[in-house]
Amino acid sequence: MNKMKNQLLKINYLFVAVFFFVACGGNKTQCLTSPDGNTVVSFTLSNGNALYSVRKDGKEFIKDSRLGFLFSNGDSLCAAFNIIRTTSASFDEIWEQPWGEEITVRNHYNEIKIELQETAGEKRLLNIIFRAFDDGIGFRYEFPEQENLKTFEIAGELTEFALPEDYQAWSIPAYKGEYYESLYKKSPISELDTVCSPLTIETTDGGYIAIHEANLTDYAAMNLYPENGSTVLKTDLTPWSTGIKVYAQTPFVSPWRTIILANDLNELVNSRIMLNLNEPCKIEDTSWIHPAKYTGIWWAIHQEKYTWSQGPKHGATTKNVKEYIDFAATHHLQGVLAEGWNQGWDGDWVSNGFDFSFTKPYPDFDTEELSRYASSKGIALIGHHETGGSTLNYEDQMEEAFAYCNKWGINSVKTGYVNRFLDKKERHSSQYGVRHYRKVIETAAKYHIMIDNHEPVMPTGLQRTYPNLMSQEGVRGQEYDAWSRDGGNPPEHTTIVPFTRGLAGPMDFTFGTFNFDNPVYPQTRVQTTIAKQLALYVVIYSPLQMVSDLPENYVNNPAFEFIEVVPVDWEKTIIQEGIIGDYVVTARKDKHSDDWFLGAITDENARNLKINFSFLDESKTYKAKIFRDASDSNWKTNPYPVVIEEIEADAHTILDLYLATGGGAAIWIKNID
Repeated sequence: MNKMKNQLLKINYLFVAVFFFVACGGNKTQCLTSPDGNTVVSFTLSNGNALYSVRKDGKEFIKDSRLGFLFSNGDSLCAAFNIIRTTSASFDEIWEQPWGEEITVRNHYNEIKIELQETAGEKRLLNIIFRAFDDGIGFRYEFPEQENLKTFEIAGELTEFALPEDYQAWSIPAYKGEYYESLYKKSPISELDTVCSPLTIETTDGGYIAIHEANLTDYAAMNLYPENGSTVLKTDLTPWSTGIKVYAQTPFVSPWRTIILANDLNELVNSRIMLNLNEPCKIEDTSWIHPAKYTGIWWAIHQEKYTWSQGPKHGATTKNVKEYIDFAATHHLQGVLAEGWNQGWDGDWVSNGFDFSFTKPYPDFDTEELSRYASSKGIALIGHHETGGSTLNYEDQMEEAFAYCNKWGINSVKTGYVNRFLDKKERHSSQYGVRHYRKVIETAAKYHIMIDNHEPVMPTGLQRTYPNLMSQEGVRGQEYDAWSRDGGNPPEHTTIVPFTRGLAGPMDFTFGTFNFDNPVYPQTRVQTTIAKQLALYVVIYSPLQMVSDLPENYVNNPAFEFIEVVPVDWEKTIIQEGIIGDYVVTARKDKHSDDWFLGAITDENARNLKINFSFLDESKTYKAKIFRDASDSNWKTNPYPVVIEEIEADAHTILDLYLATGGGAAIWIKNID
């Protein structure tokens, strides 16, 4: 769709605004409907208190819920309001992603802006903007410039999400774990701890509600907790070490609060509300941004074959990295990550992150030679900037560090913040952390550097604005299968995260393990079959996917072919079927060919599935190459067998597929017309 047509759409919808914005119950209650007319947001002033509610298809999803703020001086901005003005608009565009789970995204919404003023006292102003989409809503606060509110400190955001029933929710705790690296737990809303968002809720009629936020900019991340064991979820902003939640001055806007309303898992995963509520891309030329599969010495370090620090087992040496470059070039990978290349890893680097240098390699790591060698093989070097949580040290070197990467052809960097607190006092998801992460992304973009951020703040769709923010961790990934004393990630874990953490954005989960022996912690291991490791490349999305195992564990294994051919950039994504915590079947179409790829995974229970190929083009014939568990596969006792077979397929094919305990299947569906 061209720009002129987009502009015409915008203008035409402005003229019909009256049809979706109407008063519903007097001048203190306003209603906003979605473009399809099915989702309705109601805003009400009740005794001067601002409330909102949400319905879809005539069903109540959010009951009257409070809005407003508490300030640090004991003051509040939440009551004695009057509506002084309302304005409305509509918008419809189709925009293209440089990379993603689909090529184009439709951004279609109706909007109402409600301007409030206190009726007494300082008569301060507060605006609330609602956007209604067909698949949910977003709303944000706007503090306009005004005489009686300039610099202020937010002590609490009063936003509520009042659920009509005690639904089941999948959650991880906000403050009891670190870096969002916890196992998800299913429990009634009323029994939740203070939890992170996205919070995925299952309704009693089989639908889903997902509560999160979009465009987290210069603000604290939103957490949620039930009020006194009720079904009213209240907002808890991650605080600074001072206890203040947000330091601000007018004019100022909050992040968008988002509510996805989905009838099934496919609608849930394919909602683009969070992306659409971020600003359009600010990088004029995105030609240097490339999705990729990469390998590196990371897993070998976790297996203690190598070390990050100097010594006889130092991993990031010129010799070792060249060997990985050779492997990547032979097996159609695009990058090699070298962790432990730079000065600062010796000793207690978590406590002494201020010792890291991001431009000084160890003596056995020749940046110039490796840059030349990688380039000759068509392989990109991936940099690693572990900070130990010392953001001040990193910011002091940031410009120089990214310039160094740019000079030597390092086009992407994995950043890390392994420390409970940033600079020993601030939380990762505080306003302090949010400001730092944004600075990294913006500075990296200046030097044409892509970012894979570990120990991040939870993603909120910022990759639309800065598509060099490729992937982030913020999940209990496969590294826990190397050293976690609880034995590793249980088989159900990967059937949960696509519908919880995955809703926030791409996950760097780092799968691809083919050897499950653990010489360091024998009681801990990858709790899957090899076939499931293959399937995860389709089920869990990231534009940067690691091929994590040691090269020798892939050599002469026919199953590795799937990893060689599976893409990381997609035209279309379909969740065929699934149950959160039990199993999932995901199909994706390659962005650059007519091929499809399908991944099916299960929890600790074996199951038989019927895979419907109706997503294929009716006019085409395909060859499906299937990588599946054997009849005697079992993640505990026999995880290695992979049966590889080929069938002809078309849109009418239905395939009987067996998944072993902790198992899966991966299918490459190649067009042969």
